[in-house]
Amino acid sequence: MAVADARFLRIVDALAEVERTRGRDYTSFSVLGRRFGYHWPRTSTTGLKQTLSEQLALVSERPDVFEVQFTAGGFGWVVVHLPRIGVDELTELVYEAWRLSAPESLVEQHPNHLALLSTADTPTASGPQGIS
Repeated sequence: MAVADARFLRIVDALAEVERTRGRDYTSFSVLGRRFGYHWPRTSTTGLKQTLSEQLALVSERPDVFEVQFTAGGFGWVVVHLPRIGVDELTELVYEAWRLSAPESLVEQHPNHLALLSTADTPTASGPQGIS
């Protein structure tokens, strides 16, 4: 497993009430039964739930890092190339995906996504290659 993949998984593991479901080629992540992300280790990518406006902004600003995955239920999912994103930005995107799926009461109990950085034991870094 690449370093970027391992750090991604540590960030996810720092979130509350995350459930993993392993498929043949990927693992999906849910919070209390509501899906917020996927991980494909073979391609070192993740798919994350975002708002439609955030999906469009990410893909149009940095198509080398982000791709449109699909849209569903008023949300836009993005594919993130893990070796090409900094840990700070990835942490924000993972938390946002989780927050969009978690019940409001759970979000209120865990409002500080910046704490994920220390909990996940990831150095703060930003920009390309920051997570590897």
